[in-house]
Amino acid sequence: MPATVLSTLYGYSPHFYIAVVFICFLVTCGLVLGWFGVDVPVILRNSDDSASNTFLSRKRMVQVKNPFGLEIVNPDTANITTGITLRPHCLEKSTLTCYWGCSVQKVQEVLQRHAYRFLIMTPGALEETLNNQYRHREQHVVQKESKEEILVRLPEDSEIEDFGAVPRTRYPLIALLTLSHADDRELYPIVSMLSVLHVPDRSYSLPCRILNQYLLTAQGQFYDLKQLYMSTSEPTPECAEESRDCATDMELLQRLGLTEEEEGEGAQDGRGKDCVVCQNDTVNWVLLPCRHVCLCDGCLTRFQHCPICRQFVQESFPLRSRTPPTG
Repeated sequence: MPATVLSTLYGYSPHFYIAVVFICFLVTCGLVLGWFGVDVPVILRNSDDSASNTFLSRKRMVQVKNPFGLEIVNPDTANITTGITLRPHCLEKSTLTCYWGCSVQKVQEVLQRHAYRFLIMTPGALEETLNNQYRHREQHVVQKESKEEILVRLPEDSEIEDFGAVPRTRYPLIALLTLSHADDRELYPIVSMLSVLHVPDRSYSLPCRILNQYLLTAQGQFYDLKQLYMSTSEPTPECAEESRDCATDMELLQRLGLTEEEEGEGAQDGRGKDCVVCQNDTVNWVLLPCRHVCLCDGCLTRFQHCPICRQFVQESFPLRSRTPPTG
């Protein structure tokens, strides 16, 4: 149909035909270049050469100071009979409150209550929400910047051997860290940390570990701490043995004066580059929701999917403040 119209125009008048074609060319250029304010999707270059991730949402992160830390000492020996040894790390004087056999439903109510501005910043606020839905409670004072180990265990006359079959309605142990002084709560955006711990018992003997940790802020928010996954450069036993053999050979060559000088920055300082794609820069970006830390600033803009697990990347944020990569 367009060919018929064009041939008819040419037969009618060649000059009119040339004018129509020229006007169509100008209109097409105007649409492509956006002269008329109309957004027309146009592929201008090969998708392999383009920055396929330019639309990726950059999550804005604000640096905050967390006054709480908690770790398990010798988790392999912890159980419901002998107890569990905890080592809190607190920047200010704090209170460690532990609840054995706490109701799972009540713990979720605690988090929701905090989100509705009934802030859980003292042991009394948590006690009110739990409403005695636990088996045993104990409390310890944690001095400022102290790394003292604290043994938490059930009373000998409690006669508690387990907390039920899986799926459970009770957590084995809940540990709440709160700031002791009201003045200190105004210095930190994080006012408390709630940790859910698994302690082996008669019916569930998996190793002791921290199941969840929630940071509760003064603005009524709570954040579930997640692990970040990074590639490791630790050598395997085979690689380590091969490295020792190479070191022995190098030492022998040095004695004979037969070694050549190593060239390049990487050879001089012995540092390995961590980016899993280019191997030429250190990783700096955390990909969400998979939480893999595997890309440098330059490679971030080239991927829509995580190069490790192939999961679609919804957001990302940097570990260090640096110049944002150019697409």
